[in-house]
Amino acid sequence: MLTERQELILKTIIMDFTQTHEPVGSKTVMNQLPVKVSSATVRNEMAVLEEKGLLEKTHSSSGRIPSTAGYRYYLDHLINPVKIPASVYNRIIYQLDQPFQQVNEIVQEAAKILSDLTNYTAFAAGPETHSVKVTGFRIVPLSSHQVMAILVTDDGNVKNQIYTLPHHTNGEEIEKAVRLINDQLVGKSLSSINEVLLKRIADHLIARGSAPEILDLLQDVIKDAASEQMYVDGQINLLSNYENDDLTKIKSLYKLIDQNDALSSLIGFNPEDELKNDSSSKVQVKLGSELPSDLLENYSLLTAQYSVGKYGKGTIALLGPTNMPYSQMIGLLEYFRNELAKKLLDYYGRFK
Repeated sequence: MLTERQELILKTIIMDFTQTHEPVGSKTVMNQLPVKVSSATVRNEMAVLEEKGLLEKTHSSSGRIPSTAGYRYYLDHLINPVKIPASVYNRIIYQLDQPFQQVNEIVQEAAKILSDLTNYTAFAAGPETHSVKVTGFRIVPLSSHQVMAILVTDDGNVKNQIYTLPHHTNGEEIEKAVRLINDQLVGKSLSSINEVLLKRIADHLIARGSAPEILDLLQDVIKDAASEQMYVDGQINLLSNYENDDLTKIKSLYKLIDQNDALSSLIGFNPEDELKNDSSSKVQVKLGSELPSDLLENYSLLTAQYSVGKYGKGTIALLGPTNMPYSQMIGLLEYFRNELAKKLLDYYGRFK
């Protein structure tokens, strides 16, 4: 651990550097410290912090910049989230106050708002779908061989897919299949629709002379409804924070951000946080060296979980440069997740 004075100096350097992005000298630190300390004392303490690996000296300046270890110490022991200004508060309220028709629309807008407010890359995932129940399944013929399957759930979400049947299926045959499927599925949660249940439906379809091909369509639309959709906004901001002009690496970075499975792994929440109640759940910060890809070595990932009560938990996240102003960003995420949860609870309340 550091002395109180060393902590003050480290905190001052990090807060100055994340605002100016310029190496911080002893005179700047001395002028910003809340206590009177000589420039020589500050220099000596900065040298100690450098020896401990918390500060680094740049070649072009006599000033110091934080190291990854310095940021980690600051995040673990010294940071105080900053309350967001009224202008940002009003902007969030205004942009969330829209007549959304589906949960996914709200979550997608959340990613856009966060990206617009920060100029970073933002991510948002909606509440888990485990407890969501099926309220109806429909098939609408589009042509002699093409149909649209529509699955409606009790959270107001509607999933649809267009499917080409291998042979002509008449309307009566489709209606029989739809009635049978609804008898089996309506009222069941998405998580309870397993292979055993689907096989039972398939057996019924075959026994009653209904089109078994419809089962493939049903499986696809259920899989789509049950999958966790991670929305991303502000991918272009990655370029302004990327220090390497290697086109191959930039393409790889974009590919990483576009892969839903990779994103879920990247933004995976610490299981220990599940033991805490939602009000005390902290915004988690992973620095570049702590992230699973070398492509992200100059970035930091801030992740916050939000709870929508019985409807489950979701996640919001920001990916930005390591020298971001952490106090402001953590303060923003803490406030934003609460407003997003309120908006979603208000939305779900329409279906009671």
